[in-house]
Amino acid sequence: MAGRLKLRRGVVVSADPLEVEVGGERRRAWADEVLLGETREGDEVVVNTAALDLDLGSGGFDVVHVNLTRGLEAEAEGDAHVMKLNYTSLQHPVEPIERPNSRFLCPDIQDKGTTRSTPVAVLPLHGHLAPAAWAFVQAAPGLRVGYVQTGGGALPGSFSRDVKQLRERGLLAGHITAAPAYGGEHEALSAVGALDDAADELGWDAILIGPGPGIIGSDTAYGHGGMAALDNAHAALSLNLPTLISPRLSSSDPRDRHRGLSHHTRTVLQLLLAPVAVPVPEDEPEVAAALEPFNHDLQQVAVDLTAYSTADLPISTMGRSLQDDPLFFKAALAAGTFLARVAR
Repeated sequence: MAGRLKLRRGVVVSADPLEVEVGGERRRAWADEVLLGETREGDEVVVNTAALDLDLGSGGFDVVHVNLTRGLEAEAEGDAHVMKLNYTSLQHPVEPIERPNSRFLCPDIQDKGTTRSTPVAVLPLHGHLAPAAWAFVQAAPGLRVGYVQTGGGALPGSFSRDVKQLRERGLLAGHITAAPAYGGEHEALSAVGALDDAADELGWDAILIGPGPGIIGSDTAYGHGGMAALDNAHAALSLNLPTLISPRLSSSDPRDRHRGLSHHTRTVLQLLLAPVAVPVPEDEPEVAAALEPFNHDLQQVAVDLTAYSTADLPISTMGRSLQDDPLFFKAALAAGTFLARVAR
């Protein structure tokens, strides 16, 4: 049975960083400016307090649901009529990027998929995005790689600091949010639609696809955000796009199920309906041995962890530094490097 929304009234006591006083307690908060507009000190707001009350790590803050001071008179922009977050109190219109004349609807075109063989790297979680994008650009300067954000983690496209930094530095060519994610530079109603248009309409040379920050987990075989990788890989394969999976690896995760080759990646590789490429750092024989039984296309790739460590990009994951968990970052670097090799 689903739990009810845990909504409370509060007053904004700091706009940057955003903090809201709720019941006499000063609490960390986040407001999605894409949906709610500007939030200022003194605004009366309604916040969802569930995550902070549960102390959910990266999701441990209140989320502003509505700004009662300045958010009740907003008008929708444009004439889009397709909804995202539909039939929730946060539903809003978007203009989908999907092409109106997909080749699936054109009787004179028989082949499925896009007109280009744009390679796709499926990311297991958001922490792989920055090192994979950086490695791609280092290996293939001049080529354009973009990011498709899907379910499995945070849904708001504006929530990721990594995406903002990568876009500002020219390491990402663009950002599509595919349902149920929203709020990116472009909106897609499905992962297939996002990949189709990223390849053909936006002119990306390669695609990184995966969840936003804060992956969902329930300590079960299938009930976690890592399963998004299975859906994303199948979306790419359905379009005949070269598909690779960046494996989730760790040398120091405190949880046995994520140390070495994570059970998230093991499950996805077991359930895939077709083979994919799986790049791994070339100096990790134990990882290669763990992946061999899955009968996918194992690719050993040289990576430059030292250069990435000085690139002024994210070098921590779930409280562990690059020095604490080098294997996590080496996995993503291998994926980005191999993606560039396929794209060239």
